[in-house]
Amino acid sequence: MPMLYQIALGSVLMTGTIVLAGITVWLLELAAERHAPWFRREPRRIKLVLAVMCMSLWSLATISGGVWLWAVTFYHLNAFATMEEAVYFTLVTFTTLGYGDVLLPQSMRIMGGMAAVNGMLNIGVLTALLIETVRALRSRPPH
Repeated sequence: MPMLYQIALGSVLMTGTIVLAGITVWLLELAAERHAPWFRREPRRIKLVLAVMCMSLWSLATISGGVWLWAVTFYHLNAFATMEEAVYFTLVTFTTLGYGDVLLPQSMRIMGGMAAVNGMLNIGVLTALLIETVRALRSRPPH
């Protein structure tokens, strides 16, 4: 696969995961605004724990969406024989775990690097949003 094609396709996939995360952040922000009065009432600690659990599940779902987007693409490009292999490779790459037991064909290795960068970026942004949510919920005075 030509290098410029890999860069173009990888860029489209990265943009797709960013758009997915952006839309879900926007929806979460709307939900948080809608339920802000409920969060401000006692008991606040249990609500904070609930919010952290919800944000963690949201982070996992968002990362999973990105993994599936890349995996389906790899599978349809015939990089892997099975969808399981494509999902496994993408998950290991997204998390930068990099076992190396399942590899992309050499002609697609640039996309593998782009998938790793995409995973690191997504995990970093989602972690920052999780921390910001906890900070915002803890700093709001009860009414």
